[in-house]
Amino acid sequence: MLEKTIPHGVYPTMITPYKDGKIDEDAARALVEWYIQRGCKGVFAVCQSSEMFFLSLEERVRLARLVVEASAGRLCVVASGHISASLDEQAREIDAVAETGVDAVVLVSNRFDLHNDGDDVWIKNAEYVLGKVDPAIRFGIYECPHHYKRLLTPRILDWCLKDGRFRFIKDTCSDPETLRDRLNQLRGTEILLFNANEQTLLDTLKRGAAGYSGVMANFHADLEAWLCGNFDKQPEKAELVANILAMTAFTESLAYPCTAKYYLNKIGVPMSAYSRSRDDKQLNEYNRACVDRLYALDEWVRNEVIK
Repeated sequence: MLEKTIPHGVYPTMITPYKDGKIDEDAARALVEWYIQRGCKGVFAVCQSSEMFFLSLEERVRLARLVVEASAGRLCVVASGHISASLDEQAREIDAVAETGVDAVVLVSNRFDLHNDGDDVWIKNAEYVLGKVDPAIRFGIYECPHHYKRLLTPRILDWCLKDGRFRFIKDTCSDPETLRDRLNQLRGTEILLFNANEQTLLDTLKRGAAGYSGVMANFHADLEAWLCGNFDKQPEKAELVANILAMTAFTESLAYPCTAKYYLNKIGVPMSAYSRSRDDKQLNEYNRACVDRLYALDEWVRNEVIK
C-alpha cells in the first residue's frame, strides 16, 4: 500500500444501500458522488454504519473496492471490515481489505481485547495480528461500540505512535477531558484524530482535531465540511452552526441507518430504506417527521447562515 497523506475534513461513516437484499452498487456509487459534492475529504467505508457485522467478508471487500473505484482518487478512503474474534481471521480480513487499494485499514479497538482484560492483552494481540499482515499497510483505529466500546488508553496511543503505521483515529469517547488529553498526546505526530461527536466537535477542531467522522455526515456533510473549513475564519457563524449541529445530532438515536436513507432520498440520492441491522418498519411517521424537520433546518442554515 502506497503512503498517502490523510487530509483533514469530513469522513462520513458510509451507509450500505441494498436492492433485493443485496448491496445496491449503483446507489453506493451515487452516494460516493454525493459525499464528494458535499465537500467531504474522505470516507470511512465498511464501518458499523455500513452494517459490516451483517456483511460477509466477500461483501466487505467488494464494498471497499467499489468505494475506491468510484472515488477515483477524489476521496481518501479508509475502511474497516475488522470484525472477527479469531486473531488469525482478523489478519486475513485486514489483508483482504488492504488489497482493495484503500488508504488505510481501520482496526476496531475491541477486537484485540474481546473481554476488556487490559492493555497488556490488547498490545499482545495487536502485535500478533499486525505481525502477520503486509507491513506496508497503513492503519486507523475506531472505538466501535459493538460489541462493547473499548476506549484507547494513553498507553495504547503511545504503542500506536511507536509502531509507526497508524494515521487515523475515529474517536467516539465523547468526553471533553479525554479528547483534550488525546489531542495533546497526538500533537505533532502523524496520527490524526477525527471526532465522531458533534457536541464536542468545535472545541476539538480548535484544539487540533483533523475533522469529523460520524453518522450525521450522512445527513448534512456539507455543514460539517463548512465548520471544519471555517471554524477559525468565521468564529461567530461557526458557533451558531456548531450549536445547531450539536442539537440535531440527537436524531442519531432514531431508526438509523433507515433515517439516513430516508433523508438521502429526499435530496436526490435514491435508495431503499431497507437495512440488515434494523427493521425498516421502525422508520415510522414520527421518525420521518423528525427527519423532515432536520432537513428544513439544514436548508435554513445553508440559505441563511453560510450562504
